[in-house]
This record gives sequence, structure tokens and C-alpha cells, in this order.
Amino acid sequence: MLSFPEKMLFPEPSEFFFTAGYDSPIGHLDLAMSELGLSMVAFQGRRITPHGSKNARWIEEPKRFRVVIRQLDEYFAGVRREFDLPLDLRGPVFHQRCWQALLRIPYGQTRSYAQLAADVGSPLASRAVGQANHRNPVAIIVPCHRVIASDGSLAGFGGGVVVKEFLLKLEGACFRSSVSDQGNLFGEYAI
Repeated sequence: MLSFPEKMLFPEPSEFFFTAGYDSPIGHLDLAMSELGLSMVAFQGRRITPHGSKNARWIEEPKRFRVVIRQLDEYFAGVRREFDLPLDLRGPVFHQRCWQALLRIPYGQTRSYAQLAADVGSPLASRAVGQANHRNPVAIIVPCHRVIASDGSLAGFGGGVVVKEFLLKLEGACFRSSVSDQGNLFGEYAI
């Protein structure tokens, strides 16, 4: 007669995430999705387990990402302005509110951290909004790159300020460049 050990190797059930890589104009991106939707678009080496997940199991399965990759290709080609993908965004309630507000920032437009804080009902929480943006698990698609400092400068970005500038220029957004180059030494507004 077969018997099972009293204690299972993994006391809690596993959650499966499917993964793929995507080579974009801004570098390699790591993609992950759950059964519910896209849960991660991360710059290479920044992959994290989705908030609250226990016993996460990663399964490389690029064919699941055909629609995601097609939409990213269209975005980088300047054709797509909005993504139409199911998302599985996990995080604290305040982060969720911030990420939903990010999704409402139109293509080619920006908001300041202070404006986003006001949009989520916490007008004094600009720094907390910055932290929520930093923890955004689905970069580009949840457009945290569209949030800039109140003075119009780029401020920080998980993929680096150069990448943030690239994305905003791709979208035709107005901002004050933080990246110095010979044609823009004094930080005039880039278009």
C-alpha cells in the first residue's frame, strides 16, 4: 500500500508563471504572465516574483506571448498608442491605485508625481507615488515612464533615464531633458 509523507515538500500550492524574453530597441525585457494576465515586463535582470505569490514556479513558454510581443513591436514601431492586454497587477492597495492612474495617462502626455498623487486622492504623497512607480511590475504597458518631476525634468526610472527619454520621445511627449548631449546642453524642452 502506498502512503504519502506526513509533510509535503511544499506546504502551499504552487502558482505558475509563464515567461519569455523580448529584445526591444531599449534592450532585453523579461516577460511573465499568470493564468489571469501579464504580470511582468521587466528590464533585464530585474525580474521579481509578483507580490503575494508563494511557491512561484517559472515556466518558459514564449508561444503564450505572441499577442504581447506583437503589441510591443507595434508600440516601438510608433503604430500602437494603447495596449489591449489582460493584466495581473499585484501589490498593496495604494500601489494598485497608482498603477490604475498610470493607465489613464494618455500616450504622448506626461504627469508630475504631484499630479499623480492628487489623482489617487493623496496630494501629499508624491514620494509614495514614486515608490509605487518604482515597484510597477509591468513597465511600458503600465506607463510609469510618463511620470516626470514637477519642473518637467525626467527624474528616475527603473530602466534608466536614457530609456525614459527614448520612450517619451517615441511618444512625442514634451519634457525637459535630463540627459545631456551636445545639441541639448541646457535642458530645453525636448520634443
